[in-house]
Amino acid sequence: MDTEQTDGWSRFLGPPIRRVENVALEYAWVIVGINLLGTVFGFWYYIPQFRLEPLAAWPVVPDSPMATLFIALSLALYKLGRPNEYLNVLAFFGCLKLGLWTPYVLTVFADAFLATVVAPPQIVPFLGQALASKAMYGFLFVSHLGMAAEAFLVRRYSAFPPRAILVAVVWYGFNDLVDYFVPIVGTPHHTLLPVEPIVDGTVQHVSPAHEIAAAGAVVLTILATVLAVVIQRMSDQTSND
Repeated sequence: MDTEQTDGWSRFLGPPIRRVENVALEYAWVIVGINLLGTVFGFWYYIPQFRLEPLAAWPVVPDSPMATLFIALSLALYKLGRPNEYLNVLAFFGCLKLGLWTPYVLTVFADAFLATVVAPPQIVPFLGQALASKAMYGFLFVSHLGMAAEAFLVRRYSAFPPRAILVAVVWYGFNDLVDYFVPIVGTPHHTLLPVEPIVDGTVQHVSPAHEIAAAGAVVLTILATVLAVVIQRMSDQTSND
């Protein structure tokens, strides 16, 4: 897709947003680098959960770092002139869904997160444990909102073909299934929540916290699907104009 083409979303969002997108796409390699760093950080953040989960569940555990990896690869291939539509739409779904789900649970369970969030040990001596934890909470909140925002860059260079949307729906629908309803093995695999205690190495998926987290995930998967279809139809309409 031609990034200079005026699509339906651009007309809806207006010139200021389009100018921001143009700058972001011009400096896409910087965004790629930031997302790769975020991916490394994300895998570090998930180390405690990897220790609890059986090896068979590991591919579905690190949701956010996989989303940042998808968008980094999507943008890199776009800049290299070798875009991959499956990767593009997976990046859109992942960044939108996880970029909104994380602030959602950070807000709903704010007290528990603020009391337990672990900051990188390198910054604790400079800020102190309490301030470092608050800084980490704020970083998680803002950085994930950034993921949701960058998801919409994908529509500038992807046509969102139905086959790619289908793959993304299947992948993220499967994630919801094993994260909240039917685990691959053991207990559900969603990101650890501080309101769900760990007893003898097993996460206790207590009610209503589990259902609240699940509702957010399912609703956001549906939202990503609807938006992807709308973008696809707008792309088709623009191509036919």
